[in-house]
Amino acid sequence: MKELILILISASVVNNVVLSQFLGLCPFLGVSKKVNTALGMGGAVIFVITISSAITSTIYKFILEPNKLDYLQTIVFILVIAALVQLVEMFLKKSSPSLYNSLGVYLPLITTNCAVLGVALKNVQSGYSILESTVCGFGTAAGFTIAIVILAGIRERTEHNDIPESFKGTPIVLITAGLMAIAFFGFSGLI
Repeated sequence: MKELILILISASVVNNVVLSQFLGLCPFLGVSKKVNTALGMGGAVIFVITISSAITSTIYKFILEPNKLDYLQTIVFILVIAALVQLVEMFLKKSSPSLYNSLGVYLPLITTNCAVLGVALKNVQSGYSILESTVCGFGTAAGFTIAIVILAGIRERTEHNDIPESFKGTPIVLITAGLMAIAFFGFSGLI
């Protein structure tokens, strides 16, 4: 149990996928304009990364590794991730059309989000069990959600502030993300 808690804290805070490893920056910067949209994207990412971590770990342990097909892991993992994203996309289109429309092109981009594939590959390389892989996936996705919601909250609060013209838009967002990364760097000695 202690090992699972350490994996969870490490994946979500200490080694935050966005602010420490700089994976998944496209949706992080693109969908962080409103907190509600960021929460929706975070929920979708939590579902996709957690389930894909469990499925890819299972496929690797019971199919690829015993049959010496390790070299196919990247292709198989991408197919699993793409199928899960399609499932999430169909679900959101039916159940929450407004969230589906606000996420726009960033929802299908979860398929190519390097954070999702990075977690699946990290789980295999770390030799995690299926449960440990699932916990690591959930922790990573929770860390992504924490980072995107914090950035969205900051962007909402600074939207009507008096910012110099040269810093408006993308420059201030990148500066904010950089400062967040520095703040999260403070957690590096935690575990």
